[in-house]
Amino acid sequence: MTTQRTSAPPTPLLLLDVVGLTPRLLGRMPHLDALARSGSHTPLDTVLPAVTCSVQSTFLTGAPPSDHGVVGNGWYFRELGDVLLWRQHNGLVGGDKIWDAARRAHPGYTVANICWWYAMGADTDITVTPRPVYYADGRKEPDCYTRPPELHDELTGRFGTFPLFQYWGPGAGLTSSRWIIDATRHINRTRHPDLTLCYLPHLDYDLQRFGPDDPRSLKAAADLDEALAPLLEDAEAEGRTVVALSEYGIAPVDHPVDINRALRRAGLLEVHTQDGMEYLDPMASRAFAVADHQIAHVYVRRPDDLAVTRAALEGMPGIERILADDGKKRSGLDHPRSGELVAIAEPNAWFTYYYWLDDARAPDFARLVDIHRKPGYDPAELFMDPSDPYVKVRAATALARKRLGLRYRMAVVPLDPSAVRGSHGRLPLGDDEGPLVICSIPHALGDRLAATDVKPLLLRLAGLST
Repeated sequence: MTTQRTSAPPTPLLLLDVVGLTPRLLGRMPHLDALARSGSHTPLDTVLPAVTCSVQSTFLTGAPPSDHGVVGNGWYFRELGDVLLWRQHNGLVGGDKIWDAARRAHPGYTVANICWWYAMGADTDITVTPRPVYYADGRKEPDCYTRPPELHDELTGRFGTFPLFQYWGPGAGLTSSRWIIDATRHINRTRHPDLTLCYLPHLDYDLQRFGPDDPRSLKAAADLDEALAPLLEDAEAEGRTVVALSEYGIAPVDHPVDINRALRRAGLLEVHTQDGMEYLDPMASRAFAVADHQIAHVYVRRPDDLAVTRAALEGMPGIERILADDGKKRSGLDHPRSGELVAIAEPNAWFTYYYWLDDARAPDFARLVDIHRKPGYDPAELFMDPSDPYVKVRAATALARKRLGLRYRMAVVPLDPSAVRGSHGRLPLGDDEGPLVICSIPHALGDRLAATDVKPLLLRLAGLST
């Protein structure tokens, strides 16, 4: 593919990231299914790890994680001695982004990013991304970040405050995707960007809570499809080519794997204690894991400990295989940010981040929705603790304090992860369980599409490449 400089107006595009969409779910989504039937659709070969930040970065750069450096939803920042997940600065993503390539072909090409990850600091024309207000007294309140700045009050005035607590946590549901859809429709009508990126997270929630085949998950697919209908109608009226794709499919799981507890029992992982609570000490640990759904980056401080670390994990129930240097290279994960080892879960298993051996010693953030302080991903944040008979009372009390403008702690998350029924991150076993791509243009797609080919596809559909 080569970009070609052109003065002709590019074909406007709408790129929908419908998280968790699979061919199996498409049959429950009549509007997207009709788009696929009248246009074209094909399986999408995703990347390892099949998680949001890595796959989106590949879509927008056309490069694998070994090149763009986003090896997961977070990683161990060795230069800081800290595990950080869900960062937002686009400077973490290496490589040539689609807007860079498009502007070389058509100076003045405009892009709107509505809630795709790594939005802040990106060289896009319009940006909307979740961004809470962190008050000095410790309160966290829902909000969003926008560029241009005046778009913030415009959107919140029309559609209300960004529904952060329906975007993630026990209350996560369709409300957040509806807000994103409304914002996307408004931006397309008023700003007319050449490329609009729209992130729709709704299928992520119930599919992880209940599994991909549960009736509640199938209803979630139908509900999202209904909410999408006005946006698809707008796109047709505006002459926009629509591309809808997914980053991964969500597989049924029933086996959590406590990888960090295994490393601790082997004498490799260390903690430090404050106020009776244990905190991971990554700088002192000989080895520890950053758990990310069905993938775990295992960071080993000294080469001499590689063998003992691998021995502590090999044969552990729920771990399918462990990648070292050769395996990481074959999988497109040979990047300095990756762990010295990468563990891949069995199809029905996923990795917890838990490192404490006694729940009484768990840090207080473990019972909170706190994605930035946990040194790994925690899908238990989608649940209220079923073992606590007063959990709803506690939540109501915290909510009342919040409404009064007081500090509050929504300590409702269970420490038992067994309720989780869906996960992702490893490559799918088959196309029915994997992601797909849909295009409103007939015959626009081949027999299948690699995630690294999404960027060239978009440039071609825009009329900017040959």
